[in-house]
Amino acid sequence: MQCCLLSVSVLLNNILKQKMKTTQKKTSKVLLAFVPLLFVWGCASTRKTITPAATSKSKSEQGANLTKPKDEKLKRAQTEENMKLDAKSALKIMKENAPKVRLNEYFEAIANADNAASADRTITKALAMFASPEAKVLLVVSEQNGTNDYDKPATIRAYFNYLKIQKKNLDDIKNLKIDPNGKITEVELRKNNLVPLQ
Repeated sequence: MQCCLLSVSVLLNNILKQKMKTTQKKTSKVLLAFVPLLFVWGCASTRKTITPAATSKSKSEQGANLTKPKDEKLKRAQTEENMKLDAKSALKIMKENAPKVRLNEYFEAIANADNAASADRTITKALAMFASPEAKVLLVVSEQNGTNDYDKPATIRAYFNYLKIQKKNLDDIKNLKIDPNGKITEVELRKNNLVPLQ
């Protein structure tokens, strides 16, 4: 409705400008004064009239609508808090598992290296994760009633060379011991095909 009135007022303005050239200035001033009145009249006719019943209804609806946003804000805040806690726990798990994942990637790279020189370069990079090249590697050979039996301990350098020669990574990382500097001091491995005995 307003759009139509606006276009009518623009059209009348154009007509008035054309007629202004040919008619007297008095008539054009009267018509120019009439155009804004049409616009105001159009705006006034589009307003809604409010009855007392509608007012009381809208107030009760407003009260209900006021509680809904509060409930929604509370739910949103709880959801955001839960998401933050989930993100923190996921980050903690990622930080704990990051050395395992990285070390396992080194194991795979050494075992699958194309040649000995490539494997040696990967071993040198991997040794940077350790406090010493003499860090212990314990291999669980059997599990019975929660008790682990280990193979003879080796050093990480010896285990890397074993992977280089065997060209297979058959062991899973079970546990890592890390010093305060973030360097690995001990690796506990478990055979992939190890079945716990009851």
